[in-house]
Amino acid sequence: MMKLPLLGEQELEVLRFVSDNAPITVRETAEKYGEPRKLARTTVLTMMERLRKKGFLTRRRAKGAFEYAPAVAKTQLMQNLVQDFVEKTLGGSLTPFVAYLADAKGLSETEVAELRKLVQAIEEPTEKA
Repeated sequence: MMKLPLLGEQELEVLRFVSDNAPITVRETAEKYGEPRKLARTTVLTMMERLRKKGFLTRRRAKGAFEYAPAVAKTQLMQNLVQDFVEKTLGGSLTPFVAYLADAKGLSETEVAELRKLVQAIEEPTEKA
């Protein structure tokens, strides 16, 4: 896994928004994400450029404006962020994270089913060995 630069809370929110709406311009991001949060267009631009310089976003010129997109697929990005969190915050141990999930209230049936599939995928290689 690549070593991830630190992200502020607002940078992470902008990154999620861009990932969900890519490709997207600064203007569109400022209107749809920034305005409801009372953020100036320049603030949105600064965050998007920081994310680009940190390697999280790419940009390309299209129709006279830059369009931004995530540098990696959203699922890969989230996996990288979770792995970075586990390593930095939990000392590499998944046990506290799994304990949190076990105690989490409000998990949907779909989320629980997805977690079961993941556990089965973890167990499969050891069963075949």
